[in-house]
Amino acid sequence: MRTRITLECTECKQRNYNMTKDKKTHPERMETKKYCRFCRTHTVHKETK
Repeated sequence: MRTRITLECTECKQRNYNMTKDKKTHPERMETKKYCRFCRTHTVHKETK
């Protein structure tokens, strides 16, 4: 079953992206490098609750 997650920028703490992930294959928290429109750069985004 896929669950909805929110990704938060590690620099400015803005919540920018909504995604889905499969908890069976990826039980740990997700981290991806994505574009933050508030910082105007590519930064690391982490999964929030």
